[in-house]
Amino acid sequence: MTDPTPAGYDEFGLFHENAEEVGLPFDRPPVVRREFREVAPGRRVSALVWGEGPPELVLLHGGGQNAHTWDTVALALDRPLVAVDLPGHGHSDWPTESAWLDPASMADDIAPVITELAPGARAVVGMSLGGATSIALATRHPHLVPRLLLVDITPGVTGDKTSDIAAFLSGPETFATFDEILERTVQFNPTRSVSSLRRGVLHNSVRLPDGTWTWRHQLGRPAMEPGLHVERADNLMQWDALQRIGVPVLLVRGSRSPVVDDEDEAEFRRRRPSDDVVVVADAGHSIQGDQPLELARIIEAFVRPVTG
Repeated sequence: MTDPTPAGYDEFGLFHENAEEVGLPFDRPPVVRREFREVAPGRRVSALVWGEGPPELVLLHGGGQNAHTWDTVALALDRPLVAVDLPGHGHSDWPTESAWLDPASMADDIAPVITELAPGARAVVGMSLGGATSIALATRHPHLVPRLLLVDITPGVTGDKTSDIAAFLSGPETFATFDEILERTVQFNPTRSVSSLRRGVLHNSVRLPDGTWTWRHQLGRPAMEPGLHVERADNLMQWDALQRIGVPVLLVRGSRSPVVDDEDEAEFRRRRPSDDVVVVADAGHSIQGDQPLELARIIEAFVRPVTG
């Protein structure tokens, strides 16, 4: 499979746009590199490594997204970190086994990547499917998760709550032009700027040999039922598993998101009375896209007691 990109596209050449859009200073490009690690014969997981020091954070994106969803947050944090492409997303290969979207399998895949690239990380931040994966990671590989921040995800998520996400991801598998794939993205994200969405689509799409466009998470995926519902969340995780995690957990929810509601927040507080919940105003499910500076501030405050 070839991977041609639009003329002039540079994966690491758009950070100035991220900074300008939210008013962050931008004196020079950040130090960012892409790494690949083999997790099974012929199958690799990729990640973006920010900074030159030992990574202090691990960021896990949601279904249908990729590591670049964190770009503005990473710029605002200005600290060494690793943003992982979940298996089957971004530049990471799809699992070939039947459990292709099982958070436990994803956690097992990314555990050796974190062990090698960010063994001393102070916290894991998981959004949506990445949050489900981070819960599994904290359960199965607890030494890798000293603190956990969940972005708009709890075990209370259901298919009904993620119906809008499902509708978006269940759209056409290919598009005649880049403008068509961007137009669909804008249609489903009316509160986001077109420039922001264009960057996201550039990072998350590829042009096929026949000239059409498709999402990166469509490439090499195993056979599945019609329509890709990456955020299909029923039974992805259980409240008991979240309750058993023995490290601090912070839940951050978007005020306009249907994915985590008041009942979910109440159940989280009941299960983890020593932990807290933060509601981000004017944010939907993808808080890192809607309110990246506020999310960066929340992450910073969450890890500050650890970093001193």
